[in-house]
Amino acid sequence: MNAETRNSTAPGRTPTSLTQGSATKGGIGESTLRPDGTLKVTGEFAYSSDLWHEDMLWGYTLRSTVAHAEIVSIDTSQALATSGVYAVLTYDDLPTEVKHYGLEIQDTPVLAHGKVRHHGEPVALVAADHPETARRAAAKIVVEYRELPVITDEASATAEDAVLVHENRDDHHSGHVPHPNIVHRQPIIRGDAAAAARRADVVISGEYVFGMQDQAFLGPESGLAVPSEDGGVDLYVATQWLHSDLRQIAPVLGLPEKKVRMTLSGVGGAFGGREDLSMQIHACLLALRTGKPVKIVYNRFESFFGHVHRHPAKLWYEHGATRDGKLTHLKCRIVLDGGAYASASPAVVGNAASLSVGPYVVDDVEIEALALYSNNPPCGAMRGFGAVQACFAYEAQMDKLAAALDMDPVEFRQINAMEQGAIMPTGQLVDSPAPVAELLRRVKARPLPPERQWEVAGGASDVRALPGGLSNTTHGEGVVRGVGYAVGIKNVGFSEGFDDYSTARVRMEVINGEPVATVHTAMAEVGQGGVTVHAQIARSELGVTQVTIQPADTQVGSAGSTSASRQTYMTGGAVKNTCEAVREKVLEIGRRKFGTYHPAWATAELLLEGGKVVTDGGEALAPIADVLEGEAVDLELEFRHRPTVPFDLKTGQGNGHVQYSFAAHRAVVEVDTELGLVKVVELACAQDVGKALNPLSVVGQIQGGTTQGLGVAVMEEIIVDPKTAKVRNPSFTDYLIPTILDTPTIPVDVLELADDHAPYGLRGIGEAPTLSSTPAVLAAIRNATGLELNRTPIRPEHLTGS
Repeated sequence: MNAETRNSTAPGRTPTSLTQGSATKGGIGESTLRPDGTLKVTGEFAYSSDLWHEDMLWGYTLRSTVAHAEIVSIDTSQALATSGVYAVLTYDDLPTEVKHYGLEIQDTPVLAHGKVRHHGEPVALVAADHPETARRAAAKIVVEYRELPVITDEASATAEDAVLVHENRDDHHSGHVPHPNIVHRQPIIRGDAAAAARRADVVISGEYVFGMQDQAFLGPESGLAVPSEDGGVDLYVATQWLHSDLRQIAPVLGLPEKKVRMTLSGVGGAFGGREDLSMQIHACLLALRTGKPVKIVYNRFESFFGHVHRHPAKLWYEHGATRDGKLTHLKCRIVLDGGAYASASPAVVGNAASLSVGPYVVDDVEIEALALYSNNPPCGAMRGFGAVQACFAYEAQMDKLAAALDMDPVEFRQINAMEQGAIMPTGQLVDSPAPVAELLRRVKARPLPPERQWEVAGGASDVRALPGGLSNTTHGEGVVRGVGYAVGIKNVGFSEGFDDYSTARVRMEVINGEPVATVHTAMAEVGQGGVTVHAQIARSELGVTQVTIQPADTQVGSAGSTSASRQTYMTGGAVKNTCEAVREKVLEIGRRKFGTYHPAWATAELLLEGGKVVTDGGEALAPIADVLEGEAVDLELEFRHRPTVPFDLKTGQGNGHVQYSFAAHRAVVEVDTELGLVKVVELACAQDVGKALNPLSVVGQIQGGTTQGLGVAVMEEIIVDPKTAKVRNPSFTDYLIPTILDTPTIPVDVLELADDHAPYGLRGIGEAPTLSSTPAVLAAIRNATGLELNRTPIRPEHLTGS
């Protein structure tokens, strides 16, 4: 922390003007527009794939064509002989003994060595003077494989004679898992579930399957590595966590971190898929080998193999309830497929286990969650992070229990809804508002959309409002409406004892006669609107209109990951704290310069508002420009949330989470029961956000998360061949995501119940709507069809039986 002073002025000077104070416009609570919004919608925003450097080369990655095999040999001679090729690299060309990386467990090879463990694993790199030359040269590399049996599910992974995906594990999870092909296992035991089950009047069990979802960000993985004169490298890249990337990249390159300078480039979406490395190390290796800038841009096919996905899951649940609707117990088992490498699987397991009960009060639980190693594609972080899969299952259970008790499904949920003061199955106290029953009440109370909206004047039909849409498959015959509800709980921030912090540097000075604040963080702006909120915080705390947001890079301390709904809480908290410290320095300067002019400088509580120093009563004492004339304040501070602890490995007890967020949905669907087609008509949401720092952005986040949940309900799934572990649909032709024609009206009801432990009372909002939208849509389809539907996504054959 430092304060910079230039040409200090003697105390006792009179300020140039005094007027009544006025609030600063564009601060927190206002719907200020995004600085990047217009550029993005007009196509003028520069994404990482638009990067360019004179004399740059193009990098390309050769990937495995099989999912599990020994590498017998690699022949790169023809590729090296290709005109325009500058370098071809394999595992043997890596410059140091550090040849693996990973978020928590360093089990992912930079390039495959000895064997490949999943379809599409990087095997070799090519740098050439044209992207097509690089691609053609890579196609000339001859790799001889000896295929091995594939591990694709729990049975094959944990069999006594199972092939080990990773031999000789020595990571910190290996000592407590029952099989080497289990990445991590987390039980949670509280109360006596067996005894509680005997008190139940109704016991319901079910098995559920959740498909593998892709983050489907529109901007592919891309970046530009530029070698520098000091032997280091400058990397411009689209990522979610600059300093985590740096921590993994530098050792592989054999460079100190200060010689790997990273700058965030334009990010075209992330949703968890950019938390792991993709092309970062590869571009740097090629740049350092060739001495030239190297750009790598994945095409869509490569992108499906270049990042992790959401864990597919199989879940078994048993609930009991009394005749008056009170839950008695929960038993559940959640098996997540982590694929070939660990990525974020251990943390996803912790989330799935600790949030598996949902936003309900259940005193007696037996929970087990685990993640497998397999030869399927690696899975890791995605919006919702383990809580999405659990919510799909427990909300289906709530509907089944309500039906068995002949109760309204919303009323049944409200009877069991947690409130502030409830105890989680981990033993943690919920010490901030938990308005679960109120959220449900709000979505249920909303008027239903009109029926048969496809009917237009003259007896014609607007097919866009029908199942099947413009395919013109129906004109209303066989179409049935259904309504469904769901509610979910999601943690906010990094958990289980992780040292989660963010850093912000704030500078305040006078430029051209106006006070200006400059905010510098390493936060990755991936579309969530953090740059907007940081400027709003600076305006509110420092009373200035002009705020400059510097590009995110590693020349400032870490801001942590743009994930876990944490950035507004954490880096927003860091900006707030640093601005508060800057404000105090500014006031100290003011007292030194003008303290003898007005007694309020010494006695009143002072604020910075509307470009002035004002008292808490609104009296203006001096323009900020006068106070800072000839001086500047420049501070860098860290912000941490309340500490958490790891869950006990046997009982799962512990205060593992920082904060909880809640959202509820009501889905209205129309189903063509003859063809198995679904039209989601409306997907209403109510969510508690604590404090809406930017109400427009809040609604946008909730609608975006809701749409992602809709996608995995009715269309999104990466299909992996169970016999070969190969991906069948690595394209947006075959992997479908909701378009504007698929996306329904999404009315949003925002509650603002402050969390006293958080900056401004805010609550992380980005993930919670992704949880409950999926089971709400499934519940509505069940309501329309009467079918049980225990898997997602739903396909036409599940509805027609064909």
